[in-house]
Amino acid sequence: MSRIHEALKKAEQERASQQSLGSAEALFAPARIISETEERSSAVAIITETLPKIPPASIPPASPVQFEEIRSRYSKVEWNLDPNLNIFFNSDPATHGAEQFRTLRSRLYQLRGSQPLRTILVTSSVPGEGKTFVTNNLGHAIVRQPDRRALIIDADLRRPRLHMLLGTRSTPGLTDYLKNEVDEFAVIQNGGGGNLCFIPGGSEVANPSELLLNGRLKKLLERVTPFFDWVILDSPPCLPVADASILGDMCDGALFVVRAGSTPSEVAQKACQELQEGKIVGVVLNAMEKDHLRGAYYYSHYGYGYGERK
Repeated sequence: MSRIHEALKKAEQERASQQSLGSAEALFAPARIISETEERSSAVAIITETLPKIPPASIPPASPVQFEEIRSRYSKVEWNLDPNLNIFFNSDPATHGAEQFRTLRSRLYQLRGSQPLRTILVTSSVPGEGKTFVTNNLGHAIVRQPDRRALIIDADLRRPRLHMLLGTRSTPGLTDYLKNEVDEFAVIQNGGGGNLCFIPGGSEVANPSELLLNGRLKKLLERVTPFFDWVILDSPPCLPVADASILGDMCDGALFVVRAGSTPSEVAQKACQELQEGKIVGVVLNAMEKDHLRGAYYYSHYGYGYGERK
C-alpha cells in the first residue's frame, strides 16, 4: 500500500473513531480557533510518497542578484498578517506547528534531489480541508531560511482567500493578468520587503477555467519561476471543479491535503484519480488528534463553499 493510501486510510479511521463516540458535533461544527487550554487539539502529519528513482534534477538556485533587480518593480504593500492563521507570525521557534512545516519544507528539498521540483500545487478533494492554510505557512517556512525566495499564488479563482490570511488587497491579481489587463509586475506583491512574494486571485470572473487554459498562466510561470526557489499555487479542490487538474498540468508536483475525521477515504481516492496520482509528491494529513501525532499544533481551521463569491 502506498504512503498516500495509508494517509487516506488513517483519515478514514480517525473519522470512524469520532463517529463511534457519537461526535457528530465534532464533524459538522463551524470552524473556530482551538486554544491551548482545550483538551482536543489539531495537528498535521506530513506524509511523502516514495517516487520512482530518476536521475537527480539539476535545478539551479534562484539568483539573488536577479531577484533584487526585479523586486524593485513589484508592488510594495503592507501585509497585516492574521496571527491566528500564520504560525510564523512571531519569531518564537517553538510556535505550535512551526516544526511540522519545517519538516514539510525539508521533505520537498529531499524530493527535489530525485526529480525536477520547483512549482508545487496545493489542493484537496473538497472544500474546507485547510489547503490555503498549508500554502500560506509553507511559503513562510521556506523564506525563513537564509536567502530563500518563494512566491505563493492564489489560483483559486472561484473563492480566493490567500489575501485574507496575509491581510492585503485582492486586486489587481491573477485574473487581471490572465485577461491581459496588467503585467506580472502589477500583480506580484512584496510585503515588507522580504523574500516572500504573493499574487492574489484578482477581480471576479465568470470563466475561471477558460482563463486558466488561455496560455498566459503558463507563460507567467515560465517568466517568474527562475527568480524563486519555490512557486506554490493554491488551487480549488479537485472534485467540485476541474481547475485543479488544469493547474496540475502546469506544475512539477502536487501536495494533497486531507482533513482527518472529515474526508472519507473513497472521496480522497477519487480526487487523487482526478489529479493523476503520479503528480502527487506528498499528503498533508490535517486536523489530527493530538494523541495520534507527536509534535501536534493548534491552528485556526475554516471552510468555504463554491456558491456566491464574497
